[in-house]
Amino acid sequence: MAKDASFDIVSEVNMEEVKNAIQQTTKELTNRFDFKGSTVEIKLEQNRLVVLGNDDFKLEQIKDVLLSKLIKRGVPIKNIHFSDSEHALGGKAKQNADLVSGIDRENAKKITTAIKNAKLKVKAQIQEDQIRVTGKSRDDLQEVISLLRKLDLPIELQFTNYR
Repeated sequence: MAKDASFDIVSEVNMEEVKNAIQQTTKELTNRFDFKGSTVEIKLEQNRLVVLGNDDFKLEQIKDVLLSKLIKRGVPIKNIHFSDSEHALGGKAKQNADLVSGIDRENAKKITTAIKNAKLKVKAQIQEDQIRVTGKSRDDLQEVISLLRKLDLPIELQFTNYR
């Protein structure tokens, strides 16, 4: 009897790559002419980014450079949720961004429902912040992956442990 094939659906942010992107962004912006004498501060506090700039315009420029560095390093920017900018002391603009890792219950239910509605011979099982999909046919698993890539979710999905 053939063993079932499986894979895991996860949503992760590689924190080391985020740190590297922050360093590259800070280095690039401190050397740029239009940022001479400006405040450029990007901090990583647990699973949250804090971006500090002189005003909203500079803040947007900092975010643009940071997001481009994150994309180059393979960090899913869909998993970065920016809040509204706030004005800090001294006329500085500040913005927080949550780094989302893991699949929350609501999105996990959407994913499992989409898999069940596809009527494929696979079984989806929620395991904390990831989902395991098992089935006898690897072709069915491939169909699930292509189905999930088309799904519109607020997070980026990665497919791991394909067996």
